[in-house]
Amino acid sequence: MTTTDPATRTSEPAATPPSGGPTGMAWVRENLFPDVWNSLLTLTLGPLLAWGVYALGRFLFVTGRWEIITVNLTTLMVGRFPRDQLFRLWIAIAILAVVIGLALGVANSVARAAAVESGDDYHRPWHEPIRRFGPPVTLLIVMGVFVRTATPLLLLAAALGLAAVAYRLGRMIPIRRRGQVNLVVILGVIGAQLAITGFDGVPRSVWGGLLLTIYFTVGALLFAFPLGVAVALGRRSSLPVVRGTCMVYIEFFRGMPLVVLLFTGWLVLPFFLPPQFPTPDIVTRAMVILVLFTSAYVAEIVRGGLQGLPRGQREAAQALGLSPWKQTRLIILPQALRSVIPALVGQAISLFKDTTLVLAVGLTELLQVARIIPGQEDFRGQGLFAETLIFVSLIYWVGSYWMSRESQRLEAKLGVGER
Repeated sequence: MTTTDPATRTSEPAATPPSGGPTGMAWVRENLFPDVWNSLLTLTLGPLLAWGVYALGRFLFVTGRWEIITVNLTTLMVGRFPRDQLFRLWIAIAILAVVIGLALGVANSVARAAAVESGDDYHRPWHEPIRRFGPPVTLLIVMGVFVRTATPLLLLAAALGLAAVAYRLGRMIPIRRRGQVNLVVILGVIGAQLAITGFDGVPRSVWGGLLLTIYFTVGALLFAFPLGVAVALGRRSSLPVVRGTCMVYIEFFRGMPLVVLLFTGWLVLPFFLPPQFPTPDIVTRAMVILVLFTSAYVAEIVRGGLQGLPRGQREAAQALGLSPWKQTRLIILPQALRSVIPALVGQAISLFKDTTLVLAVGLTELLQVARIIPGQEDFRGQGLFAETLIFVSLIYWVGSYWMSRESQRLEAKLGVGER
């Protein structure tokens, strides 16, 4: 028997896998025609898909009558908002652009500092801003196509410039001033609303269109999230009264259709108020219902995250001598929220689309405006519902897709699903 000396044995170089996946015809064979059945499916659905793309493109660029969007773009954005008061809206947009830019700048500096401290490379690829802000920028470009004057474009460019300057300033703010920046953001949001409604401004009862949709979505999320977290913690309380109350609250609002709750807030809520108590306007009542409804779902999502957390985390916090409040705030709740980010973002997307139901109580949000404008005298009987609904669908799709992409980015950053 012949043996080979290990010292003289040579090993063949391992085959190196290709740097990228299959391309060209190899990709087509692997993904479209891997076997008989998939080949038949490709040959059947391929022409149908091609025809659908052709028909949609022909409608969008050839046969579609988009003048209804050009004429009613302002109505789609703000509804019955008085046109001579639009300067208030632009002031509010400028304020929000500044505070959002500051917040993003501070968040960027905090992330850079954390990366340097941990020894990680914080270098971002050049295409990340394009992927991150591509959908909203695309929507702004589409809206810009329908703008008839240059004034809105100039004002929008000025707002984006303010946001860019504020972002740079935010990056220069010391991290220890982060709490003060949070206070500035809160005051900025309040100031933006006062710029519209304060000083004999425009009441919310005449808001409409995309403005009202965004107001309901952002406002309901801001109030529903802390309320939902509190209710989730209350349902896990050791006090029977607190636990039972939170359970009844969750089951009641999760078991009722949102449109029924909106009708209840519209018709029934005033009867439960004292005679001297001023009756809230319909926008406030709808906002309260959306907050209560959304917080019940947020509570169940957060409770699932709390139940999925290993008991060892709480035991470790107890071993460190932390108080129950610090255990929850520093150890338990951050890990629970981290694990339920996809579900929370899904609920936010659902709320964004559920705001269309406020049309049942007479509010002219974005979808209701799209249903009304084809009945105008200049467009009556011309069947232009497809144009308005496609435009509104694009807005809802961009908003939902953007939230989904931001959720995926946050999950990757926090390592959700990794050990």
